[in-house]
Amino acid sequence: MAAAAGLNLHRPYLLLSIIFLFLPTLTYSLTEAEALLKFKQSLTNADALDSWVPDSAPCTTNAQWAGLICFDGIVTGVRLGGMGLSGKLDFKSLYELKGLRTMSFVNNNFSGSIPDFNVIGPLKAIYLSGNQFSGEIPSDFFAKMDSLKKVWMDDNKFSGKIPPSLAKSPNLQELHLENNQFSGSLPEMNQKSLNSLNVSNNKLEGEIPKSFAKFDETAFTGNSGLCGLKLGKECKNAAGSSPSSSPTSSNENTNVSGSNSSSKSKGGSSTIVIALSVTCAVVLLILILVLFVRSRRKKRDEDFNPLGTETSQTTDRPHPHPKEPAVEAVELHVAEINKKEREVVMEPSSSVDSSKKGGHGGSARKGSNHTKGGGGMPELVMLNEEKGVIGLPDLMKSAAEVLGNGGLGSSYKAVMANGFAVVVKRIREMNAMGREGFDAEMKRFGTLSHWNVLTPLAYHYRKEEKLLIYEYIPKSNLLYLLHGDRGPSHDELNWPARLKIIQGTARGMGYIHTEFSAYDLPHGNLKSSNILIGPDYQPLLSDFAFAPMINSSHLAQAMLAYKSPEALEFGQVSPKCDVFCLGIVILETLTGKFPSQYLNNGKGGIDVVQWVRSAISEGRELELLDPEISNEQGSISEMEKLIHIGADCTESDPRKRLDMTEAIRRIEHIKSVGISEEAGRAMHVLPSLRDGYAGFSLAMPTTTHAPTLREGVADVSAPEANGTEISRLESNSFRSRSGRQNDGN
Repeated sequence: MAAAAGLNLHRPYLLLSIIFLFLPTLTYSLTEAEALLKFKQSLTNADALDSWVPDSAPCTTNAQWAGLICFDGIVTGVRLGGMGLSGKLDFKSLYELKGLRTMSFVNNNFSGSIPDFNVIGPLKAIYLSGNQFSGEIPSDFFAKMDSLKKVWMDDNKFSGKIPPSLAKSPNLQELHLENNQFSGSLPEMNQKSLNSLNVSNNKLEGEIPKSFAKFDETAFTGNSGLCGLKLGKECKNAAGSSPSSSPTSSNENTNVSGSNSSSKSKGGSSTIVIALSVTCAVVLLILILVLFVRSRRKKRDEDFNPLGTETSQTTDRPHPHPKEPAVEAVELHVAEINKKEREVVMEPSSSVDSSKKGGHGGSARKGSNHTKGGGGMPELVMLNEEKGVIGLPDLMKSAAEVLGNGGLGSSYKAVMANGFAVVVKRIREMNAMGREGFDAEMKRFGTLSHWNVLTPLAYHYRKEEKLLIYEYIPKSNLLYLLHGDRGPSHDELNWPARLKIIQGTARGMGYIHTEFSAYDLPHGNLKSSNILIGPDYQPLLSDFAFAPMINSSHLAQAMLAYKSPEALEFGQVSPKCDVFCLGIVILETLTGKFPSQYLNNGKGGIDVVQWVRSAISEGRELELLDPEISNEQGSISEMEKLIHIGADCTESDPRKRLDMTEAIRRIEHIKSVGISEEAGRAMHVLPSLRDGYAGFSLAMPTTTHAPTLREGVADVSAPEANGTEISRLESNSFRSRSGRQNDGN
């Protein structure tokens, strides 16, 4: 008993001793600021990082540290390019940055062996271009970096073999190793995700692997030892090396035959003449056949000219349709279309025998990359069969109407014989990815499902241009309702409807920023012409996540995110550029003014950002409101709150600009008497941003059709609805994955 009592008596002291023993371990974890300051100590000539000082937070709204990318108060990126930095990069100190996903140190003065950035396992992108790094890279250096997507180490002095662990990185999308001293053979790289490669100007040798067939020859030039069909250089050790010995054999045979009698020589000469004549005739016949096929193909391409040629119609102006067509299952293929003024009549191709196909045409395949029609012409790949499979025979018999032209291409409306309408978007400047990369991106769109996001029904790949097929929705887009329509739809665009559109847009942007969190521009082209309006004024966002596929030379012209101040001045883009675009939409919707930011030449419209900022500074918010909603006196204060949110989203300094999470949170708090009953309905919360981002939630109306979120995120469940509610929902085509076309791009 005494022993037990003694043990109990000393137990508190024992526990206290254990706590003190482990206290250093529990408290040692560095804060983000401490980790970054420790990293800064490893740098020399770090004058550009004067904002990195103790007793301040790296990601504050008003004073964000230079060179950092932040999301929801967390450091997600370190971009220190072109700052004249040198020293030994201490990446181990950055291990405490749990949200760190991208790092860039391009065009600095770093040297020595490859820095140990592989200690940051979740890293998605590393940019070391334009430094003086040298030496061989250990073969297993990238072995534990399965999240890595982008590796840019060009313009250094790396040598030795390309690490096998890098070649096997499962999620690799971009690899740039040009202008180094890498040697040895090119390793096989079979990642379907790989869409950008450059190993030019090294010392590589051997045959180019077949897995690189999709890349242009410029990716391999400057390696004198490389060979293969890609470079037009035959490999010496190839199985087909026998031709090099064939001339000798031929000469030997000739010499042998020369020792025969003259009669045999004459006979041999006659045989050779006949053989040559036959060969020439065959070659000539093949040449004629090739020319014939090429002329037919050229004519077919001219006739194919998907959905007509460019028109002079103004950009971003939809053509309204007064009556919503019935929604029925059809099949779709790529059609041959000839344009006649405003109408484009689709004519059937003789190469397609629809009688050989199934009852619905049966020529499209879901997820197939190489489906071809009877004449060998590539067909559409289905991404979403909720509306049925769409077939070439139906589309070829339909008439197409030009809807408009935008920054990315043209849009056309095609109505099938049964009344179902689709929109075909024809995009030319979308060649930044090869076929496999493009297919992968399209299939990813097919997995998306959200109340406020429009995904394609199908697509068609051609090197010269791409076709994206969407469901047509009569109410058109927000741009038209605000600035073009003066009918019933515009009259219904009151304060509750506008707030519903803005809140739905914010929710859709939250979903897009979750699904494409690794992208610099998760949307990239948010504007009112890309916000389609479904029944009950539910918005649907389209043309998102196109930036990786658009030609780099065309990005600034085609994508509104490149109109943000930091993109215009410094060429820098980030998710906050999307926030800027969201702010433009908010201000446009509340003021009813056409933003000059939508125009490439800057002439016309109103600079809503400067106009609103000036009015707010003078306390004239009420004057900003569209007269058609400013008479709703009970909601003026809420409108003014939303005006301020729009202004905060369009701050010229991205460090002071709201991030997407905060913008959505504030927008969700705006109330409207006109929709208070609906706002009181049960709401579900979408999951937080992945990859280390926290505190991100979105609200979504409860319906029996609430979409399921993929990629390991829990399903969004909903209580059962009664029969009337289900019928109403099924009659509305704005359920998940449905939408309305945008006439521009």
